[in-house]
Amino acid sequence: MFSLSEPPLFTRLAGAERILIAGAGGGFDVYAGIPLALALRAAGKDVHLANLSFTNLTTLDIGSWLRPGVAAITPSTGGVKGSYFPERALATWLAAERLPSTVYAFPRVGVKPLRLAYRSLLSHLGIDAVVLIDGGTDILMRGDEAGLGTPEEDMTSLAALAGIDDVVRLVACIGFGVDTYHGVCHSLVLENLAALTRTGAYLGAFSIPPESPEARAYLRAVEHATAAMPRRPSIVNGQIAASLRGEFGNSQFTDRTADSELFVNPLMSMYFTLDLPGLAAGVGYLPRLAESVHLAEVAMAIREHREHLERRTWRAFPH
Repeated sequence: MFSLSEPPLFTRLAGAERILIAGAGGGFDVYAGIPLALALRAAGKDVHLANLSFTNLTTLDIGSWLRPGVAAITPSTGGVKGSYFPERALATWLAAERLPSTVYAFPRVGVKPLRLAYRSLLSHLGIDAVVLIDGGTDILMRGDEAGLGTPEEDMTSLAALAGIDDVVRLVACIGFGVDTYHGVCHSLVLENLAALTRTGAYLGAFSIPPESPEARAYLRAVEHATAAMPRRPSIVNGQIAASLRGEFGNSQFTDRTADSELFVNPLMSMYFTLDLPGLAAGVGYLPRLAESVHLAEVAMAIREHREHLERRTWRAFPH
């Protein structure tokens, strides 16, 4: 039973003791889960962080591998060339904040090996609930939209967890509007949320209070990540952070977006939350991904699904 006094996401997690917050789409997605992780930790939950990594993990020292397909990243993890390593940056920030500082990382693979890796990690940590985090809202695309954003990693993570049914599985996405750069029509995002409401999969939305401890910590984490990787700061988390600071419109913070006009706004710092199996059931091509081993197979399956599909057209907000 849900109540107006408590976001349904937290109601669904009330009985969970050990929770995994996992970035769905790689890169900095796990950072978008920091406010949730801190709120759940303050509520007495044992919270762990994981991410589908964009970093080449094959060069990690053998001791960094917890299980096949699961690396345990700490502030001292070595073996990676270059400075781009969001999971290590996050581990370093967590340690500086005197928080548990291991961040688990999955390589960019297909659904089948990722599901095995998730099973291994969930078993190792004794996890009883997973919240899959998307920075942006393209995880809500069901396949027939004008544009899907960058769906490969998101849908690999979604499909992997959709096949694990012995834990509570939820989705939270934050950064409404940022995927316009990748061709997502946000009128269609809202249409999809309406459809998910009818099936009971949509659990509602809530904002991060700007003056909350969770917001302040998140802003520190994003600032730390930007300093650690100045050439590749997170465009998504940078805009969410700008939203939390009350900025609006074309609020530029990196040369990476110099050729684009941003539209930072208060909706960017809202979490949209969903039941994971319910969301997965609405993605028409997800069953095609189940046996994929490589990410290229995921991309090919999505492309083949859309070749002869009638797509919904792009349309602007009416007001």
